[in-house]
Amino acid sequence: MPTNFDELLAAFRAYVDSRPDAAGFAAAIDWAMPARLVDAKSLPCLGHLDRLAAVAGDREHGLVGSLSRHRNSLRWGQTYTTADFGRRFIDNYGWMELFGTRGHFENREVAGGFLILGPGIEYPDHHHVAEELYVPLAGHAEWRKGEGAFLPRAAGEVIHHPSRVNHAMRTAAEPLLALYLWRGGPLAEKSTVTGKAGASA
Repeated sequence: MPTNFDELLAAFRAYVDSRPDAAGFAAAIDWAMPARLVDAKSLPCLGHLDRLAAVAGDREHGLVGSLSRHRNSLRWGQTYTTADFGRRFIDNYGWMELFGTRGHFENREVAGGFLILGPGIEYPDHHHVAEELYVPLAGHAEWRKGEGAFLPRAAGEVIHHPSRVNHAMRTAAEPLLALYLWRGGPLAEKSTVTGKAGASA
């Protein structure tokens, strides 16, 4: 029997709706999405979810807990390979598209899901056509946009990346779990990388 992810989708929606700065993205989402049968796939980065669930704040706890409970039934993916960034990055990186053109729910206009980065990882400068919104849910990371410096971003803070603007993230001692939304471009596009991955400072 396929797993029912309605609980996770409902928790995702409730969290997005609770963030006023995400209202523009939320208004564009038709939440009456048909479910899609997608085979589960695990990744090494899921080993960080227990820690992330333990440090999640009160507002994020319900969504992070739902994701953690469903982790082994979901399809986790990676855009890159060891040839791109090396084994350490690949073992500490992964994303899961909950809805979109590849996700557990079908949506042709907006994609949404989760990103995990393990400790001491730098996701280098990259860009894509789609407009993107991130919301850190648990853990700690610094984020950079355009020519700016890396800045710490708190859980629940909405981070907006316009189309084709370079951005990067890096973690230190703690892993990172973030929610993401994409719209206005190819929803399965591979990002154009302009930086070099490595261990974070």
